Amino acid sequence: MQYSELIAGLQRGQAGRIEATIPEDWMQGRTTYGGLTAALCLEAALELVPDMPVRSAQVAFVGPVGGKVVISPTILRRGKSSAFVNADLVSEDGVMARCIFTFGAKRPSQINQASIEPPDVDGPEAYQSFFGSGRRPHFAHNFNVRLAKGQPPVSGAERGDICLWLRHKDEGALYNATTLLSLADAPPPAAMSMMVEPGPISSMTWMAEFLSDEITTTDGWFLVHHEAQATRDGYSSQAMRLWSADGEPLMIGRQTIAVFA
Repeated sequence: MQYSELIAGLQRGQAGRIEATIPEDWMQGRTTYGGLTAALCLEAALELVPDMPVRSAQVAFVGPVGGKVVISPTILRRGKSSAFVNADLVSEDGVMARCIFTFGAKRPSQINQASIEPPDVDGPEAYQSFFGSGRRPHFAHNFNVRLAKGQPPVSGAERGDICLWLRHKDEGALYNATTLLSLADAPPPAAMSMMVEPGPISSMTWMAEFLSDEITTTDGWFLVHHEAQATRDGYSSQAMRLWSADGEPLMIGRQTIAVFA
């Protein structure tokens, strides 16, 4: 099922409540792809705050998500120019994801600055498919991914540091904050590049900050940089940055990742 079809098919109830059934082609092992989990929670939160752009997302992946799920958002606080919304994704086993979204209206400011320059790479047409003809998680079939810098997973690299071009295969995907959140988590954790043999790896938390409320790009492509900044004792702390195809910074974030290898 394409992303736009999945979003259009959500059952929306009162007070932002959303019910969904996760299709098999959006699974990542025994759980739903984390980017989709976060995006569904944001869809619910937006029902309660439709008049402000989202500024940040804090996501805790509590347990495996699959099958029928319900997302229930709650406004924690709302002021004149900001709002905080909690969104819990619940399955028959209880709360499987908990998100807190921060919304903020634009305000006049003398400061306009962004200090994250995009990596010096060629356009996406210069690179081959990241997955090639090899195996990939079910959800990855929904994206085009091309490796621009760094080493692929399980290559024994000295550092976990990768740059990739990403885009939805779904030509009907509208580019907004929800769609961007659904895409940004598509690359495998950068720590996988340092692994010498396959092993389980799983995102535990994800913090993402939106740097613009105007999500635009060229031909659907976005450039991401993921770096494993510290990996020890079975956990990896990862930084991420994302730009439009034209070099406009759109998102920064961090993830805590469990490494079972």
